[in-house]
Amino acid sequence: MKIPRKLGLSFLAVIASAAVVMLVFFTSIMMIARSTERNNHSRDVYAKALTLETSILRQNSQFRGFLVTGDPTYLKSYDEGRQEFDETAAALAEMLTVQSEKEQLEEARRETLAWRRNWGDRLIAKVKAGDRDAAQEEVRGAGQKVLVSKVALPLRALRATETEAMEANSAAQASAITTALIALAIGGVALIGIAIALSVMLSRQIARPISALTRAMADLAAGRHDIAVDAAGRSDELGDMARAVLVFRDTAAAKVADDRDRAAAMTAIGGGLRSLSQADLTARVADVPDAFRTLSDDFNNATSSLSRVLGDVRGSVDSIKLNSNEISQAAMDLAERTEREAAALQQSSSALDEVTRSIRDGAGAATGASSAMADTRTEAERGDAIVRQAIDAMHGIERASNEIAEIISLIDGIAFQTNLLALNAGVEAARAGEAGKGFAVVASEVRALAQRSADAATEVKNKVQSASTHVQSGVQLVGQTGQALARIIERVASVGGSIDAIARQSDHQATSLGQINVAIAEMDAMTQQNAAMVEQTSAAARQLVSEAEALAGSVATFAIDGSAASNVAKLTPRKQQRRWVAPPEPAPRRAVNASDDWDAF
Repeated sequence: MKIPRKLGLSFLAVIASAAVVMLVFFTSIMMIARSTERNNHSRDVYAKALTLETSILRQNSQFRGFLVTGDPTYLKSYDEGRQEFDETAAALAEMLTVQSEKEQLEEARRETLAWRRNWGDRLIAKVKAGDRDAAQEEVRGAGQKVLVSKVALPLRALRATETEAMEANSAAQASAITTALIALAIGGVALIGIAIALSVMLSRQIARPISALTRAMADLAAGRHDIAVDAAGRSDELGDMARAVLVFRDTAAAKVADDRDRAAAMTAIGGGLRSLSQADLTARVADVPDAFRTLSDDFNNATSSLSRVLGDVRGSVDSIKLNSNEISQAAMDLAERTEREAAALQQSSSALDEVTRSIRDGAGAATGASSAMADTRTEAERGDAIVRQAIDAMHGIERASNEIAEIISLIDGIAFQTNLLALNAGVEAARAGEAGKGFAVVASEVRALAQRSADAATEVKNKVQSASTHVQSGVQLVGQTGQALARIIERVASVGGSIDAIARQSDHQATSLGQINVAIAEMDAMTQQNAAMVEQTSAAARQLVSEAEALAGSVATFAIDGSAASNVAKLTPRKQQRRWVAPPEPAPRRAVNASDDWDAF
């Protein structure tokens, strides 16, 4: 049986025992709950039955108090007891489920209604009508009939029934509690016993074999390959583990044998690598186990291939030396030609610099003349503006003179009207006789004053007309001056435009020559860079020759097979010839390029 199945059955037994205990305990709890619920119901029924009995007794006592005293307070308490009885009876009727109890309640309600109808309500109505003595006499003569015993007896029987039910439920509840405690105790003991039995069984079936396997694996890890595994015949997981340990044991024994063969092969290959580290490529590996035969063949083939490669390298090194010498000679020739080109570019740059400077000087002079003409034009335009302002001022004076003339004409008209009024006033004063003599004197004075005003207005008008004539003449002269200044401004603008065109053309030519000079300077810089690159190429070629010689010396230290040596033809490099180049004549002026440092070059 597999271990998971054993464990499953063990836990199933524990779970089944626990389930039985829980079932018994749950059943007891449910019985206790039902008993408690019935007890609560019986207690509520008992309380309401007691309330009904109290209410009917209250009605009876308050009824008697009202008959004796006639006090309405007793009547109020009677009504409250009546309402309480009806509400409690209705609530109790909904709670009762047993037919006998319902009949007892219904009997109590019938007797209550009969008592109210025959005694309570009827006699109270009689007392309210004023016949209290007759009502009292009727009660005294009724004897036991007026009592409420017939109502109280069924209610007491109902309470007795509920009391018996509560006692029975309490007994059932106590029995259920006892049963639950017994089931809990027996179930706990049973679970403990089952757990102990299962632990002992699992220890024998699982723990001990696992300990034995652990010791066997520890011995196997320590290097012992003669261990015995007892659990290999089991059919569960421990048997699988034991058989796996046996596989590990056999594999470890095979690995020891492989390690011995590997050590022998590594010794042989190590000897070959030692010879290879000493630059001996003639060494070969032999006498190795069959499992490492492929490795020894690969090593021998690699050594042979390396020997052939080194033989080829020797030949290639000689060719590199020859070609490097040729490259160095060609680089030196190119350097000579580059020097000549640099000298020619330097002379061209100096000449262009002189031409550019001359054109820039001419452009500067033209620019100065243009600036002077612009200043002249500005002054002329300013004078023209002043003349225009003077013309505007003269026109303003002319307008003011015309306005003054109009005002004087108005004053002259007023003086004429005043004179007429004074004349009319004198005529009216003459008609008035002695009464108008004073008014005639005033009219005479007003007339004289009006005459003097008219004379003064005429004189001022003549002077204003003379001033207007002079102002018009000044306006014409100022206008002619403005026209002359406008013609001067046009001539100055034409001359300034010509000078500006000359300056722009000169500046354009200077810019073009500057660009040509920059291009030549860039060509000069590129030629300088080419010369530097040629020098670097020559140095690299010389370095390559040196490195090739060093490589040839390193390759010569290896001992190679005679069949792998390459027969390299010995090539004699061309003798280097250095041609002398005359230095360029110094230019009168250098180009304005700060990077043309040929002295450093």
